[in-house]
Amino acid sequence: MRRSRSSLAAAALALLLPAGCGERAGCLEWPVMGTVAAVQTRAADAADSAMRVRGPVQARFAALEAALNAHDPASDLSRLAPLADAEVCARCAPEVRPCYAAAFRLQALSGGAFSPRWRGPGTLDLGAIAKGFAVDCAAADAAGAASDASVLLDLGGNVKSLRGTWRTGVKDPSGAGIAAVVALRPGEALATSATYFRGSHIRDGRTGCVVSNGVASVTVLSPSAMWADGLSTTLFVLGPEEGRAFLDRHGDALAAARPLAVLWLLEGGRRVACDPDGRFGGPADARNR
Repeated sequence: MRRSRSSLAAAALALLLPAGCGERAGCLEWPVMGTVAAVQTRAADAADSAMRVRGPVQARFAALEAALNAHDPASDLSRLAPLADAEVCARCAPEVRPCYAAAFRLQALSGGAFSPRWRGPGTLDLGAIAKGFAVDCAAADAAGAASDASVLLDLGGNVKSLRGTWRTGVKDPSGAGIAAVVALRPGEALATSATYFRGSHIRDGRTGCVVSNGVASVTVLSPSAMWADGLSTTLFVLGPEEGRAFLDRHGDALAAARPLAVLWLLEGGRRVACDPDGRFGGPADARNR
C-alpha cells in the first residue's frame, strides 16, 4: 500500500485500535497487566454481547496477571525464577506451562535474542509473550459466550478475532497515519512490537541492551496470539535480514505457530515483509515503499 493511499485506507477502517473504544457500542475496556484490555462485539445486541464476553475474558486476564507478574515477588513466576528452565516447566501450573515452554523454545531457536531471562540469571520476565498467551486463553474461555456476535479481543495491542472478520491498521511509526491494513479473519491474531509504544525499550536477550538496529516496528500475523506476541519481539531484535533467515531456518520447528505474514517498518520509511499472500494490503515481500 503506497502512503498516498493510506488516508483512504484509514477512512475505510471498521476498526482502528489505537483510538480505543471511545463511545462505540459493544466495546468495553478495563486496565489489566499494565495495559488496557478490550472486548469488541458486532451484533444486534452489541452492548449485551460485550458484557457476556467480558466476564470470562476479564477473569482469565486477572488470573494470569497474578501468576505471571514479574514485578510481584509473591507471583508464581517470581517463585520459579531461580530454577533452571526445565524445572520451571516441570513445576509451573499446567495452565501456564505453554507460555513458559514457548518462551524457552524461542530462546533456544533465536540463540537468546528472545530471552525470558534477559534481566540476568535467576530472573524471569514473560512480558514479551504473556499478553499474547492471555489472549489465546481468554479466546478459548469465551468461545461459548455471545455465540451470535462477531468478537474481537485486545490486550495492549495483542488482538485476536474470536468470530467475524475485523479490519485494523498497522500504525506508521513516522506518525503519518496507517502503514498497512489487515483483515483479521476468525481465529487469527496480530501483534506489534514497536518503539512508538514506550520508546526504545525492546532489549536483546543476548546482551540485555536496548535494541538499536534501525527497526521501528514489527507486526506479526499468526493463528496464535502468543506466538504473534513472542515472534514480534524476536523479529524486532533480529531485524529483517536475520529475521527472514530465522523464519526460513525454523519454519518446521514453529509448525502451526509459523506466522502467516510479517511486516518490518524501518526508520526512514523502508518496509520489508514476509507476506506471501499479501495480507498487509500490498504485494508480497514489499521493499522500499
